[in-house]
Amino acid sequence: MQTASKKVINGWAMYDWANSVYSLVITSTIFPAYFEAVTGDGNDATANDIVQLGGRHFVNTSLYNYALAFAFLVVAALSPLLSSIADYKGNKKQFLFFFCSMGSLACSAMFFFNRNNLGYGLACMIIACIGFWSSLVFYNSYLPEIAAPEDRDRVSAKGFAMGYIGSVILQIICFVFVLAKPFGMSDGLAAKISFLLVGLWWWIFGQIALAKLPAGAALYATDRGNVFTNGYKELSKVWKQLGHLPVLKRFLGAFFFYNMGVQTVMLAATLYGKSELNIPTTNLIIAILIIQLVAIPGAYTMARLSDKMGNFKSILIAIAVWILICIIGYLIPRDGIYQFYMLATLVGFVMGGIQSLSRSTYAKLMPETKDTTSFFSFFDVTEKIAIVIGMFSFGYINELTGSQRNSVLALVIFFVIGLLVLLSALQKQNRIAISTTSI
Repeated sequence: MQTASKKVINGWAMYDWANSVYSLVITSTIFPAYFEAVTGDGNDATANDIVQLGGRHFVNTSLYNYALAFAFLVVAALSPLLSSIADYKGNKKQFLFFFCSMGSLACSAMFFFNRNNLGYGLACMIIACIGFWSSLVFYNSYLPEIAAPEDRDRVSAKGFAMGYIGSVILQIICFVFVLAKPFGMSDGLAAKISFLLVGLWWWIFGQIALAKLPAGAALYATDRGNVFTNGYKELSKVWKQLGHLPVLKRFLGAFFFYNMGVQTVMLAATLYGKSELNIPTTNLIIAILIIQLVAIPGAYTMARLSDKMGNFKSILIAIAVWILICIIGYLIPRDGIYQFYMLATLVGFVMGGIQSLSRSTYAKLMPETKDTTSFFSFFDVTEKIAIVIGMFSFGYINELTGSQRNSVLALVIFFVIGLLVLLSALQKQNRIAISTTSI
């Protein structure tokens, strides 16, 4: 196949530009800090603030992690159903529009979240999360359709780079509101305006991207039975095919574990810095901006490294760095702002690279098939279940031990398992290559 036109590639990458503001402002910076502020007791010396919801008391940061884990569980359950309908009717573009609209509207609705409506704020957070991650299964499934195998690393990296650039631009705008507080607005109002801007940015630029993406075509001309159960049957078929694709199967196993660590770090980092390390909100935003800026050259560096060393070896290096990150994160002293900046630089360099290479590696290892959405649905479900386990574990260990530091250190286990399984995949790939050459 040939790579699609520059217009289509740019349109695809533009959706990363549109939705990455959710990852930065809502997931990584302003919303977590705002959540911690409105659910906390206002005393920086308090390690764990307690909130009540549904008749039960929770550590506020653990409740945040549990809510995200629930959102990812919903995404994992819905993904096969949505993929089945998209494949059957050829309407992945319409689904991308729907979840883009749902997620952006939920972000805008966060404007009305305050300390008196905790349930409402959590609901907005969950709906926005579902909208963001559900849209990605359709967005990612475009990659093998618009890019030839030899171009997928480059195109995937372009998407991540566009996302980082777009999100940093809006983050700086939001940063001005939070820092300068124009027109005498309060800290809370400045944060709420940021949530509103995220919703508008995501939706407007999302429409520009959708206008350039090709319309999907129905893959099946005949009736394939119950469209509401076909997606789950397709997952079963993909699982059976993996039995004949040992390298891909082992890669997915490795991805399951190391991505459990990567995503949990990314989702929990801000609350960890705010509540455990007592990093001020302004410094947290600066740290996240450092991550985004470093991630741009990091994604391209990892792509070039994969050209020289291969995808597996490049990912192995990235996992080793993530293990180091967890150990450093555990050891950082409270109020260690500059150490936190150094850690943010390290995170940024490997964050984009490991995500970009994971996506393109999976696309490369996939068999030749028109049913790309079902294969990426399997990839998506694998990722989301990993996040559910990672976030729940992080919150539970925090409540059990009274410290998020122990949760961070426990993530090393996930990374080590992922590294060992990926080494197994690399060895299997080498054995198959030697066998094929000898034949």
